[in-house]
This record gives sequence, structure tokens and C-alpha cells, in this order.
Amino acid sequence: METESEPYVRLASLRQLHQVMADMNTARSLADTLQTVADGVITALGYEMACVNLVRPDGDLVVAAFSGNSAAEALITGRVGSRDSWDRRLGMGEKWGDLVFIPHTEGWVLDDDDVPQWYTDGPAPRFEDEWHPSDRLFAPMYTPGISGSSCGELLGVISVDRPRNGRHPGAWGREALQMYAFQAAIAISNARLRANMQRALVRLEREQQALRASEESFRQAFEYAPSGMAIAEMGGDQHGRILRSNDALCRLLGRPASAMRRYSFSDLVHPEDIGTLLRTSAEGGRAELRLGRRDGTYVWVSLRNSVVADAADGPRFLLTHVEDIEERKRRELQLAHRASHDALTGLPNSAELRSRLTSRLCRRAGDPESLDAAYGHPAYDVNGHGFDFAGSASGGSSSYDGFDHHVHTVAPDESRDDGAKGLAVLFCDLDGFKSINDRFGHNAGDAVLIEVARRLSRGVRDGDTVARLGGDEFVILADGLGQADAQDLAVRLRNEIIQPIRAEGRAVRVGASFGIGWAHCGMTADEVLKSADERMYVEKRSRPKAHRRAG
Repeated sequence: METESEPYVRLASLRQLHQVMADMNTARSLADTLQTVADGVITALGYEMACVNLVRPDGDLVVAAFSGNSAAEALITGRVGSRDSWDRRLGMGEKWGDLVFIPHTEGWVLDDDDVPQWYTDGPAPRFEDEWHPSDRLFAPMYTPGISGSSCGELLGVISVDRPRNGRHPGAWGREALQMYAFQAAIAISNARLRANMQRALVRLEREQQALRASEESFRQAFEYAPSGMAIAEMGGDQHGRILRSNDALCRLLGRPASAMRRYSFSDLVHPEDIGTLLRTSAEGGRAELRLGRRDGTYVWVSLRNSVVADAADGPRFLLTHVEDIEERKRRELQLAHRASHDALTGLPNSAELRSRLTSRLCRRAGDPESLDAAYGHPAYDVNGHGFDFAGSASGGSSSYDGFDHHVHTVAPDESRDDGAKGLAVLFCDLDGFKSINDRFGHNAGDAVLIEVARRLSRGVRDGDTVARLGGDEFVILADGLGQADAQDLAVRLRNEIIQPIRAEGRAVRVGASFGIGWAHCGMTADEVLKSADERMYVEKRSRPKAHRRAG
């Protein structure tokens, strides 16, 4: 092309230029693309040397490719020129479209800047358009889609030197170099994009490999964990449905994995623990509750939930860890039972009796202890299970001082039997028990107390409380009784107690005195017990001594 007179250009030269541009866009890497750009200037545009200066992320330009002179290539490849120096160069000289030509008459001022360069001196031009060794010609490359040096982002600069025909390029040569720089910018941008995509693909593959390894580690940790593990749905209609369970959980509950997928945790939890489960599921926390086995029994477990979140959709699953705490819970319940029950008879002890009685009573309005008295202790039935204050008690109103669920305990009117019913407190004291201890020893006395406790428990209704207050004193709490009912109960229990008792190989007898008190709101537990105790002593003194002793 350099030996042809414009506007006459051989078709072969155009084909060569087309081939070079095609090679730029099919290079395998960014480095190959840059070298192809530099080589194409030599093979297709008719220059003896070419250099590709590429803008770095920090804005400076590095010599990224060189062609045409191996000595110069070794000297400047990889060296960096500051952006300020390059901006100065691109702002000087003559503007040939997007090209910048700095003649040797002006270029001497650039000899000492930090842009990597090669130059030689030579004689003055013999004719007007003769190329001088110190002439400089730059072809800026801008990001694709933006043309003109006054706008757009600078991608790099192609520097060319020594046209083979020894002349400044004419209109065709300038147009060809400008077009070449435009196409080179496209090729370099595409090469960068491909490189970024390749790096992204490599990174994605590594992340996928790491994810697969992580998933495999999780699978093994999940499947072979020594304690139960489950993955459950979170939210929606299927909230809590078990999606996956490990072998340890299946063994704990005696259910195969295929059957577990038919349940949610709410299907398996003990009815009394459903509220605890719902709170734990919502909060992603920890709770202790009972889960049902296949054989119909329940096992105490520690259940801990972790929310598995999705970056786009928010919380998606619950990862549930289930630990068998049956043995620990059994020990805790045994300790709690020992703390609240008499060691000899197994009946509720004095503290438990007062707790149960206090839970049924609210204090007088305005009493600063009213809240503690009414709600400071949980309510229990005879088996120790909790209940709320919504249970029935005749004669009571439905609220008290703003507490909607408390039903007043009201004593029947003792002046007349109008059929009203209340909470009867029967205070029982054994007659003749001391003489059995003195004559036959404490083992015999213990046997008598154990048998009396058994007979009292057998003689009351489910839900009534029989407690040992201490020594040979017992207390019965019986709700929903009228005055006649309470008297009949005391007679029946006395008749049970006075029957002969086997103790240390002999038959002995004890008597029993009963005092009947009535609990009502506004009293304390001690006040109720004191009232029943006083009535018991009145009843004991009213009977002849011979009738009191039966042993």
C-alpha cells in the first residue's frame, strides 16, 4: 500500500488489510490481540515500526505490544508513560481527524518526558512531505461506539514510525490508519471481554466445585450426625413440613425416612408443647419439648432451629437439630418431684401444697402482693400438670382487677346450706400415732403413714390434692364441694383410715380427726390452712378421748 499512488489502491492491499482486521478479532487472548494489532500496522499499513500503548486501570499507559524492531521492542516493551504526558502529546501537533501528527520541528520538546519512545536524528527533509526520523504519528483508540477524540474514553494509542515510502501518509493512508485504530479498539475491547468472561467462567467453575464440595460435606455431616437432623419448610401452607431427615432422627422416633416426609413437626409434637414449637419455629431458636414415637410414646428432645436464608427470597428453610434429652429430663423431673413431694409417702409436701393453694387465690383489691399471690406460682392438678385459671369454680365472677382468666374461689355460706360449692380444705390429724411410734418403733410408724397416704389418695377424686403437711398431718384440697359433700368426704376418709393396718408383722389402728375449712379469694394459703387446722382441733376436742384413739 505504501508504494501506491492515491487514490489508486490495489485490491490485494485491501484484502491484506481485511485479513489483518479479521486476525485481530480471532486472536485467542488479549496479549495475542495486542500483538496482532502491532503486527498489522507493519504488514497492512506500510510502516516499519508500530507500538501499542494500552491504558491501565490507574490511567497511565503501558507499552503492551511492539513490532518491527527487536532492539526497540526489548528496550521499551512493558514500560509505562504517565497519563499527563500522553494527554500533552495528544493535545499537540496537527490533527488529522482522530490522528495526531507531531512534526520534528515541535517534537523535540517531548524528548525528556516519561513516555517510552524510540527516535533517531536525521537530515532536514528534502521535500515538503518527506518523513523525518523525529516525526511522531499517534492513532488514539477509543471505546467502541464513541468516535472523535473530544469525547469518549481513551482505550490506548497506536504509535507508528518510518513509512516505507518515506512520505507523510496522504488522505487514504490517514483514513486507513484511523479506521484501523477504530477496529483495533473493538478487537481489544472484545478480547478484554472474552478474558473477563473466561476468568468469570473459571471463577464460577471453582465456586461450583467448592459448592459441590460444601454440599457433599453438608450431606455427610447431615446424614451421619450422631443426633437427629431435619430440614423443614418455612412459611406458606406447608410451614414445618419435613423435607428431609437423617438416620439418627428416624431411629429416635422409630419412623422410616419415607414416613417422616408425610409429617410436619406440629404433627409429631406433644399437644401440650405445640405453643412452644410454634414460637421456636417463628424465632429460629431453641426449645425443649416432646416428640411422638411410632409406638405412641413421647421422647423429650432439645430442638434447635436455624433459618436457612435465600439471598433473593429471604428465609426459605429451617434446619432443625434434635437431641435426645430423655435421660436428663427424667433426672430433672425426679429432682423436681423430690423437691415438691414428701420422700416417705410420695405425696405433695407442704411447699407444694401452699403453691397449689396460692395459685387458686387472688388477694384483696389494692394489696400490693395481689399479683404475686394470684399468679406467682403455676396451678397444678393432682398429677402435677399445669392448668390455667379458666377452670370452673361455682359462685365466682369471670374477672378480677383486670385479670380476665381468673375465676374467684368463693366459700359456701356456712349459716345455711344453699347448695353453693367451693374449694374445701380438709385438715387431717392422726389420733394415736405417737403411741405406735413409741411401742413398735419408727419403722412401724412409717408403714402407718405410707398406708394412710395410700388410703387418702384412693378415697378422693381425680383432680383433688392429698398432701402431707408434716408429721402425722395431712391436707386434702377438694374443689367443687358443698358443705354436705365435704362432711361426707371427711367421714368416708376417716372410715378408711381406722381400718387395721399391717405394720412390722402386726395389725395396728389409728384414728383421724378432720377439720373442714373453705378457701376463698382474699385469704392467703396460711390463713386457709390455719382455719382448717383450728376446726380440726375443735372437732378433736369435741370427741371423747376413747373415740379418738383407735390403735
